[in-house]
Amino acid sequence: MGYRVAVVGATGRVGGEMLNILDERQFDVDEVAAVASERSAGKEVSFGQDDVLKVQALDTFDFSGWDLALFSPGAKVSAEFAPKAAAAGCTVIDNTSQFRMDPDVPLVVPEVNADAIKGFTAKNIIANPNCSTIQMVVALKPLHDRAKIKRVVVSTYQSTSGGGSAAMDELFDQTKGIYSTVAPKPKQFPKQIAFNVIPHIDVFMEDGYTKEEWKMVAETKKILDPSIKLTATCVRVPVFVGHAESVNVEFENPLSADEARDILRESPGLMVVDSPADNGYVTPVDSAGESATFVSRIREDATVENGLNLWVVADNLRKGAALNSVQIAELLVTGKHLKAS
Repeated sequence: MGYRVAVVGATGRVGGEMLNILDERQFDVDEVAAVASERSAGKEVSFGQDDVLKVQALDTFDFSGWDLALFSPGAKVSAEFAPKAAAAGCTVIDNTSQFRMDPDVPLVVPEVNADAIKGFTAKNIIANPNCSTIQMVVALKPLHDRAKIKRVVVSTYQSTSGGGSAAMDELFDQTKGIYSTVAPKPKQFPKQIAFNVIPHIDVFMEDGYTKEEWKMVAETKKILDPSIKLTATCVRVPVFVGHAESVNVEFENPLSADEARDILRESPGLMVVDSPADNGYVTPVDSAGESATFVSRIREDATVENGLNLWVVADNLRKGAALNSVQIAELLVTGKHLKAS
């Protein structure tokens, strides 16, 4: 007997990718529901090659009898409806920021802290981390196990798809406008994104960091190790899909670049592409549509003791969101935490 799965936010970029990946990975489903806002009710979305689902309105959707709900409708919507779904007996995997720092909600990256999933019974909710955090901790985990990380300095190069479809459209429209007439004024971003980079993702906080930067710090501590010191600068770049990160890591113990390469090559979810002489490094364009987190340009940092530099790239819509959610669902099934209705 398969599972009854609802995808909430099914008309969005991440929701659509969740549907694709459920089909692609042949998740054991008996029934799938596409759920979104009332204004999207009645629209059709694809599930696999042949199936088309009619979108149902979240306001009136009854989660009773549904085994699993993958949520990606925005934090405010999740705050209202995820607890209702969980109370109805439907286990929620939430892709928004709403529950990530809740001590009663596990924050899970399957390759990193799969055992944390056991804590989901407190609220029947599991949180999916921020996209930029996910790809970084997948790369850091095996190195931390070997040499123990003291400090991380990360600068991100985050694509516009992290801001949703309207953000991607703004990049396209501004680029087209610059070449033809006049570029439209920014609406989704605080400044022009076409042919520009913006060191501002989410709101600024009192200490001068953005909330996106805070998320990377707080989530890494919760997922990987609270003793790790981390500082981040998060930047939006004129790319449609794929986040890249320049990661500088300081370890407690010696770790050479060669050993790090060997460790990363043998670690789950990772692919090492590191042959600079042959342009052997991965860019966001290369990562689009791929499930792996890619690590390139692994090299020793001579300015600190036991330091390494890494270039980490992933498709933010897949591993940074939808794929990680489905992998969590698979953990629930393989660990026998979820029983089909």
